[in-house]
Amino acid sequence: MLRHRRSSQVTACRPRLGHVRDLTPLARFGGLVASGLRDVTSDPAALESSGFWAVCADFEGRLVCARFATVRSEEVPLPVPGAWRGPGPGDWASSLDKGAYVAGVRRIREHIAAGEVYQANLCRVLSAPLPGPQADVDALTALLARGNPAPYAGTIRLPEHGVEIATASPELFLSRDGRTVESGPIKGTGRTEDDLLEKDHAENVMIVDLVRNDLGRVCAPGTVSVPDLCAVEKHPGLVHLVSTVRGRLADGAGWPELITAAFPPGSVTGAPKSSALRIIDALETSPRGPYCGAVGWVDADRGTAELAVGIRTFWIDRTGPAPLLCFGTGAGITWGSDPAREWAETELKASRLLAVASGAHEETGRTAS
Repeated sequence: MLRHRRSSQVTACRPRLGHVRDLTPLARFGGLVASGLRDVTSDPAALESSGFWAVCADFEGRLVCARFATVRSEEVPLPVPGAWRGPGPGDWASSLDKGAYVAGVRRIREHIAAGEVYQANLCRVLSAPLPGPQADVDALTALLARGNPAPYAGTIRLPEHGVEIATASPELFLSRDGRTVESGPIKGTGRTEDDLLEKDHAENVMIVDLVRNDLGRVCAPGTVSVPDLCAVEKHPGLVHLVSTVRGRLADGAGWPELITAAFPPGSVTGAPKSSALRIIDALETSPRGPYCGAVGWVDADRGTAELAVGIRTFWIDRTGPAPLLCFGTGAGITWGSDPAREWAETELKASRLLAVASGAHEETGRTAS
C-alpha cells in the first residue's frame, strides 16, 4: 500500500501542560483535541469505517491510524515555563553536512542532464539529544503554536506505538470532503516574494503536473482541476508558492486507493516520482521517518479529512540509548539550482523552528531567522 510497510504504535489528552511527561494518547489538530484511544491499525481501509482517526505515515511507508473515542474543542494551551526543555541551537547534528549536501545537488543536476529526472527533493535529517527524558511533545506544541503558527499544525502522542510528533506544517497533502479531494503542493521558498525566482515557478508547475497525474489515477475522468497555480503565501519568516489541485474520487475508490496513488507526496519527492525516489535512496544517508510523510486526521463519520505533508515537523526517537529530537529540512533541486543557494534554503526552513524548539522563542519573544 505504502512504499514499505512496518509495524507501528500510539496516546490522549490533558488540558494543562505539566513538568512530568504525559503518556496518555492524544491527538491535537487546530482547535480540536482527541482522547480516549480505542484502537490502532496500519490498514488504511479502516479510515472508511467510523470514528475520528489520527493518521501518521512515515516517508518510508509505516502507517499508524489511531481511532479516538472523544473529540472536543480546545485551543492549544499557553506554554508552561519549564514544561519543555529542548536542545540548544548548537546541539544539532545533520545527516548531510554542507559539503555532502552541495555534492548531492550537483549529482542531481547530473541526473537531470542525463534525462533521468526533472526535479528531485534532497533532504537531510537533524537530530539532537533531549536534555531530559521526560520531554512531552505536547509541551513543544504549545511553543510552536506561539512561535511558528501554521495552517496544518498538529500533534500525535502515542508513545507506546513509537509516535510522538509535533508539526507546524504549512502544506496540505490531502483533504477530503465526501468524494472531493484536494492537494496543496508547495514549491518555491524565499525570505520575501522578491527572492522567488523563475526556477521556483517552474518547479511548482512540474510538481502540480505530478500531483494532477497522481489524483487522476483515482479520480473520475475530467474532474481533476487546478483552481490556483503558484499563489504566494506568507508564513513566519518566509514565503512559499502554493498551488491547489482538486478532483472527485471515482466510484469504488477510497482511502486505500487514494493513499496508494498519492503517497509519498510529490512535492517532497520529485518528477518523475519513481526516478526521484531512486535518486533520493542513493543520496540520502538517513531515513526521513515522519518528515515528508503525512500527518493529520480523518473523520470517517462526516467523510472529511485533512492530512498535511510532514514538513516543519519534530518527532521524538526513543529507540536508542537516549531520546533524540529529530527534524527534517530539504529543497527541491532542478537544473537551475545553485548548490549553495539550495543549502541556504534548507537552513532558512530550519532556523526559526529550531530556535522555537530550543526554548529561545519562549525566553526572548523572537527567533533567529
